[in-house]
Amino acid sequence: MSQLTIRVSHENYGSSGRYVATLPGIDGEAELTWRSGGPGIIVADHTYSPDTMRGTGAATAMVQRLIDDARRQGLLIVPACTYVRAQFDRHPEWADLRAGEG
Repeated sequence: MSQLTIRVSHENYGSSGRYVATLPGIDGEAELTWRSGGPGIIVADHTYSPDTMRGTGAATAMVQRLIDDARRQGLLIVPACTYVRAQFDRHPEWADLRAGEG
């Protein structure tokens, strides 16, 4: 099985934004959307992967990018999306970034 190269980009609209994952040769894009939850807090509110990208690791890659960006920018995350919440539950080392439930 060949290793897929997942490309994750970030679109910031000020008080909201999204992470977008694409894979070469696969139609569609996965997304993780977020909105401001107040100063220093972002609310991860939705994650979606089309059927063509399920099981590829695209959603996990977007959450990891969210975590990396939050650490770098000194932000806390409210994992309002069930997928992001499940990832936080699987990664206790991210507990310092968890702002609460939204």
